[in-house]
Amino acid sequence: MPPEGKTRQPSVVFVPGLREHVGDHWQTLLQDRIPGATCVPRLGKGTLSCTAWVEAIEGTIASAKGPVVLVAHSAGVLMVAHWARTYRRPVRGALLATPPDLDRELPAGYPSKRTLEDNGWMPIPLDPLPFESTLVASTNDPLATLERVSELAMSWGSRLVRGGPVGHLNPASGYGEWSASTPLLSTYGVEVAPACRA
Repeated sequence: MPPEGKTRQPSVVFVPGLREHVGDHWQTLLQDRIPGATCVPRLGKGTLSCTAWVEAIEGTIASAKGPVVLVAHSAGVLMVAHWARTYRRPVRGALLATPPDLDRELPAGYPSKRTLEDNGWMPIPLDPLPFESTLVASTNDPLATLERVSELAMSWGSRLVRGGPVGHLNPASGYGEWSASTPLLSTYGVEVAPACRA
């Protein structure tokens, strides 16, 4: 018999990166396939305060029912690390995908290292996460090397999964639907409805 607390679907909370709503992003598409899933309010690139994002995460998780599974992408992964340093909630697990490396300058179009430092993103928390987590690394992410993401996984105590050459795992890299997310989430008891076919 499954342990207490693992017999029902957890509340799934999506943590986006620094972007507005993107209809063809894998997080958006996946959320539609998980009944009851919620998303941390997308504060967008206009709000760079890390504290504001952490408080948005806390508010969303606080209103969730039962144990939570987090699904974070890009800067959202780092937001989760900052949140976990401050708050404690019943989190069953987290799927963390392609975090950026803020210790170096990001490509054009992204905030500068100095701007991120001024808004509280640095240093990146390296404390072990107080819940199970799976960190998916890309082998050709323009925002972080595989080596750096592997270091983060080790620091956080995350299971590292090499996702292959998936870029930054966003629409610009061809994602869209991300089929690998379904088996990864199933390890935390999350059931995902089949994708609709046109």
